[in-house]
Amino acid sequence: MLNTISLMNVDDIASHIDDGCRLAFPVDYAGVPMALMRPLLRRAPRNLSLVGVPTAGLPFDLLIGAGLVHGVETSAVSLGEAGAAPCFVRAISQGQLVMRDSTCPAIHAGLMAAQKGAPFATLRGLIGTDVLRHRSDWHVLQNPFSEIPDPVVAVPALQLDVAVFHAPMADREGNVWIGRRRELAAMAYASRRTFVTVERIVDRPLLDDEQTAAGVLPALYVHGIAKAERGAWPYGLWGEYAADTEALQRYARMARTEDGFQQWLAEAMA
Repeated sequence: MLNTISLMNVDDIASHIDDGCRLAFPVDYAGVPMALMRPLLRRAPRNLSLVGVPTAGLPFDLLIGAGLVHGVETSAVSLGEAGAAPCFVRAISQGQLVMRDSTCPAIHAGLMAAQKGAPFATLRGLIGTDVLRHRSDWHVLQNPFSEIPDPVVAVPALQLDVAVFHAPMADREGNVWIGRRRELAAMAYASRRTFVTVERIVDRPLLDDEQTAAGVLPALYVHGIAKAERGAWPYGLWGEYAADTEALQRYARMARTEDGFQQWLAEAMA
């Protein structure tokens, strides 16, 4: 059974996100925990370092617009079909963010290194790119197993403080079904604490069912679960509901100006 520590509400999850937290959210199709945003904005932790796995969207834009973010590490920040992320664009153009530009493979490599307790992971595809030129924390090394020049890029471990995502279901033992969304497992493995919001909690043990077992994140990696129906809205959730494109587009229109963003935020927080 889920114990009293594991079964939470979204306010409880927000209470674990402190000033200076290195906080990760998943890409927009993999279970964005939008139900967390209202309590997190109310709590208003400062100087957050956000990590998008491997890209980022509306949650980043909201936290940036609210003035809570010190830095961002991801391979892209956008609202997808709704266009650019306006608060992010505004903050970058005004020099208000520390931007650690990355690539999707580099984000995953950093998470994999953190998962394994290794100081870094290596990639080749970054060599010759402008991204590498602007990342002083990435280093080109000679492959020690090669007798000819063979450079590789060392990407440091991407250790997270807190990772949060939304999933269709968890069972009463704390196991979470993530299906094919393996980036969610990578986040959890690389994070000191992982919290999950879910559409529902089921009675059957997910690891005992051959239909679900292969897509389960075990309870060992989950520090708290909160039930939040339609908790990814206005994003969609695979196998559950589609994204509300009109709601995302409305946000994109309003947030193009600071006044419009504040009006949208006041409505959302009311």
